[in-house]
Amino acid sequence: MSEPFIRGVLPALVTPFRNGAVDEDAFVSLVERQIAGGVHGLVPVGTTGETATLSHDEHRRVVELCVATARGRVPVVAGAGSNSTSEAIELVRHAKSVGADAALVVTPYYNRPSQEGLYAHYRAINDAVQLPVLVYNVPARTSVDISNETLARLAKLPNIIGIKDATGDIARASLQRLECGEDWVMLSGNDDSALGYMAHGGHGCISVTCNVAPDLCAQFYNDALSGQWAASLQGQDRLIRLHKALFTDASPSPTKFALAHLGLCAEDARLPIVACSEASRAEVLAGLREAGLI
Repeated sequence: MSEPFIRGVLPALVTPFRNGAVDEDAFVSLVERQIAGGVHGLVPVGTTGETATLSHDEHRRVVELCVATARGRVPVVAGAGSNSTSEAIELVRHAKSVGADAALVVTPYYNRPSQEGLYAHYRAINDAVQLPVLVYNVPARTSVDISNETLARLAKLPNIIGIKDATGDIARASLQRLECGEDWVMLSGNDDSALGYMAHGGHGCISVTCNVAPDLCAQFYNDALSGQWAASLQGQDRLIRLHKALFTDASPSPTKFALAHLGLCAEDARLPIVACSEASRAEVLAGLREAGLI
């Protein structure tokens, strides 16, 4: 088995705003900071990128900007999910057309398809576009949970290559690895439990914390991937308070507060996300101090 080309830590990039519009200069600077910090890939316009409140033109522009800024230095996995299969196909097609290396496609939300409907959704994307696709399973947001059995069926399709697993069910990872095969790419969607996920055979994480601390996150995943578990545990202890703090209010408002505190972009989010609470700010500042970032 060869090493997967998507592995390690990939930031779920925030989309910075200024005066209600995407702040393209700040976004480019954030991407450059991530690459300089040693991340293994980039994920624009996912949940943390506030894709739900971006227009289609904004969504496409952010993907284009990420690919153009990365210039092939690390893989770009473009968010391309929708609860409409035809719309998801169009977003994956766009990602391919501008040079993204893969797409991240969330399970359809709100309409709550059956397992057969989920299989048919991803099968249609697989058949329509020749681009690697990661399934994004986040039942807390979508109200649907794709089973390991359905994933094992999808793993047989040439373009469905792996998963971002935000279920928090670490034991599921071992079972999924056995059912989906050695070539199945397994990325955690939860920073706080990613150490356990890696120990169960995961290949990395699509990370929120990485927005704030790319170098520390990159080192953590390098240690985990090389089996340096004692060093990984030290990294976990350094970052755990920040991991938790970034979800003390509606994401990504705590992350944008942290980035603003570090002088990297404005704190602005797009409604219905509002600025995080004073209690959340205090937790974020404590997490930043514990990580040695301030």
